Amino acid sequence: MSTSRPAKWFLSAIRRSNPSQPSPRRSFHTTSTHLRSLPSLPPTPEQRAQKAQARTEQVRQRAQEIRRYTDEEKVALHHLYTPQQVEALLAAEDAIDAQDLVTQGEMRSDPAALRYLDDLASIDPVLDKLSQGPEIKYGMEDSSSSRAADSAAERQSKSKSSESAAEKAKRKLAEADEDPHLRRLIQQTGFTAEQIRKFRVKTLVQHAVVNQTRMGKIRSLYFLTIAGNGNGLLGIGEGKATENEDGQRQSIMAAIRNMKPVHRYESRTIYGEVEGKVGAVEVKLSARPPGFGNRCQHLIFEMARAAGISDLAARVPRSRNKMNVCKATLQALQSQKLPEDIARARGLKMVDARKVYYAGKVY
Repeated sequence: MSTSRPAKWFLSAIRRSNPSQPSPRRSFHTTSTHLRSLPSLPPTPEQRAQKAQARTEQVRQRAQEIRRYTDEEKVALHHLYTPQQVEALLAAEDAIDAQDLVTQGEMRSDPAALRYLDDLASIDPVLDKLSQGPEIKYGMEDSSSSRAADSAAERQSKSKSSESAAEKAKRKLAEADEDPHLRRLIQQTGFTAEQIRKFRVKTLVQHAVVNQTRMGKIRSLYFLTIAGNGNGLLGIGEGKATENEDGQRQSIMAAIRNMKPVHRYESRTIYGEVEGKVGAVEVKLSARPPGFGNRCQHLIFEMARAAGISDLAARVPRSRNKMNVCKATLQALQSQKLPEDIARARGLKMVDARKVYYAGKVY
């Protein structure tokens, strides 16, 4: 019996017991070999009180940094605004607390916050509905030219409204005498022939289909067409016929008849993130900041351009059947939740739901 083995084992045991010289090991994983840190415990009441006190002190210090108008600035204000507007500015400075400006003018991090900066200075046709009551002007001088323009616009609108519905119908029918299909479409939709010609129409899907009957296989052509006015209207139409021209005309007419409004934020993107699912196809659409463009596949790109959407991102993670991708995209665009609907469901006003006070920043 050899004694070399016990001696070798004894020396290796001594070498392993020395912690200062760990044995080299090869790592077959990309993650670190360190142990995971334990989950942090919830803060104690004392820690919450300290955090709240530190926050209060920070707000107080930042409120002290907000200075009031100096005498030189007040003189400069009179060169830019009317006396009534300057008086309103000074009254607002006295009424608004500096701490409110600090706490309510911060960047938002809640789920309902916007994805980009916006001062909400422009009027949105969906959210900002102009009232029909008397016009109220705050310190603005009324000029004779503006009154004359308003009266001319009123006279023009009255003259347009005086035209009877029968005369409008006759005019529309006279424009479509040359094409019976166009005439029927005008009667169904109410659009004029000129408006229909300006719509953006494009066939996205086209393939042959076969119907097996007792007489044999009947071959037809299938078309899927989209139509939009580039300003918030979008529709999808399908057509099938044995002749190419007939099937394409059916799909175009159906797309124009099925046009429905699509909500747009700032007339360029959608509200938040929406999803649509048709069959095995899932489409995920996301809003993007100005100048981002439409970064998506060609089918969604054409639909966004027809609806007047210029900033959009899209993903199709599962099946990419062309016909179902178009239908799922339209379903996602029409399932948007508007901020005014969310505020109404919560029982709040728009300004309270979005937390925008004193021209504060919105994120």
